[in-house]
Amino acid sequence: MVRAMIPARSRTSPSLRNLAFALALSLAGAPAAAQETEGKLKLELNAAQPSEKGCRLTFLVQNGLGAELTEAAFEIALFDEAGVVGTLAVLAFRDLPAGKTKVTRFDLPGADCAKISRVLVNHATQCAGPGIAADACIGRLETDSRAKIAFGA
Repeated sequence: MVRAMIPARSRTSPSLRNLAFALALSLAGAPAAAQETEGKLKLELNAAQPSEKGCRLTFLVQNGLGAELTEAAFEIALFDEAGVVGTLAVLAFRDLPAGKTKVTRFDLPGADCAKISRVLVNHATQCAGPGIAADACIGRLETDSRAKIAFGA
């Protein structure tokens, strides 16, 4: 005969139990989220909005390389609706602390957000930090886009 222990009904309110359950679930997922960026430099094109200067691109960067990047910069190519490269620009993200998520905005003078169909990371023009290989920024780069513009390397 197998006996199972059934706990007595708790006197805590259902909303408090739900809150505790939700907290436990969110904490259980935290290590998995950290593992997703481990060993990677994640660059997300988060938004593209018209600005006074042209087009403002907002990026979310997560440095999972395991060491601080003292310098990080990427050359990007902007493609128009016909798939033709219209602009090459270098975006300097400056320093990116290890394990940190950072939001950075760049105004691209003369660019029209509505006419940009794709942003391509052409190469890393700067990639430096203690213990960081020069090719780590492009070799371990992972891209994503939440904007209506395709983004990749």
